Amino acid sequence: MPSDQEDRKPNNKLADWRDSCLHSSFALFLFLFRCLIYFRAKMNRLLRIFLIVMLLALSFMLAVWLNNDHSYTHDHRYAELSLVAGMVPEEQKESIISKFNGSSPLPPCPPTPPGLEGPLRIEFEWNRSMSDVRKESRENLQEGGRYKPLDCISQHKVAVIIPYRNRKDHLKHWLYYLHPILKRQQVDYGVYVINQHGEGTFNRAKLLNVGYVESLKEYAYDCFVFSDVDLVPMDDRNLYRCHGEPRHMAVAMDKFSFQMPYKNYFGGVVALSREQYMRINGFPNDYWGWGAEDDDMHKRITLKGMVVSRPDSRVGMYKMVRHLRDTHNEVNPRNPGQLHNTARTMDTDGINSLIYSLIKIEKDELYTMIDVDIHAPN
Repeated sequence: MPSDQEDRKPNNKLADWRDSCLHSSFALFLFLFRCLIYFRAKMNRLLRIFLIVMLLALSFMLAVWLNNDHSYTHDHRYAELSLVAGMVPEEQKESIISKFNGSSPLPPCPPTPPGLEGPLRIEFEWNRSMSDVRKESRENLQEGGRYKPLDCISQHKVAVIIPYRNRKDHLKHWLYYLHPILKRQQVDYGVYVINQHGEGTFNRAKLLNVGYVESLKEYAYDCFVFSDVDLVPMDDRNLYRCHGEPRHMAVAMDKFSFQMPYKNYFGGVVALSREQYMRINGFPNDYWGWGAEDDDMHKRITLKGMVVSRPDSRVGMYKMVRHLRDTHNEVNPRNPGQLHNTARTMDTDGINSLIYSLIKIEKDELYTMIDVDIHAPN
């Protein structure tokens, strides 16, 4: 009985002749291509044009032949294609072979990541340096704190956006824990730290709007996680991705004895899809100093007919890096009063009215730092 390998081979003289012609054509293609590459400086213009035309003609003929010759097996085709792939830069091979294959080279990542650990022990070691964090977390990261899973295609393109000013120690702890968590969650993500330039009054919500705009200039993110720099999740099953409704993730902070401080709380860490974010016109820009911008967001969501989703309180636990309130981020007694006007102001105060000046963008191994002037009052 013939083996499976023998069954797949062409079994007549015509197929053998086609085999021979195809091999010869590939050999000629490679020869002409190498001549063009190695001797192009010594060729006159006419000869270069002739070789290019010949290569195009051979490419077309081989493509037609491979598509129409059904007696020629997939194993043979990919063996020959591998010769051509040897001439292609490494980063392009996967996409070229996948086009011939007619499918993606990697499977989609599963809905539930298989490598999750569940509850985590979070300890803020103050003698840990940023160099230590880089050594621990840089594996498989791209410049600017970008990461894609290596063994599957993530279904979640997430920009993690952090409002920031003078919090180096907090950022160090956040990066140390969040990069491993996000990798285990198989997220296609980037970390964007939005630094408020100068010493004017802090505006968390406006910085988050800047992060949304600037991150989309780099990549087609479809989900945005807005996170305070001092909050670290205590369970990696709290997935940093978007859901059918806006997501409040930090539902049980140690600061509040692992309970919600009040029913409509929407602070700390939240996730919104691109569509959800634009539907509410993003964050308000007019909440200077501490307080009430997260309550404004909750009102925007409910006014647009959406509801807030939350993880189970055991999964949504967070540990906060303890700190004193920042200078120029004092409680603003004017902010709570603005909540009465949210229904009237939300369509004009938000992403469509955002004004800022970009100072600079710096790419670290672990994050992208975006320095902006948001024209803050003193």
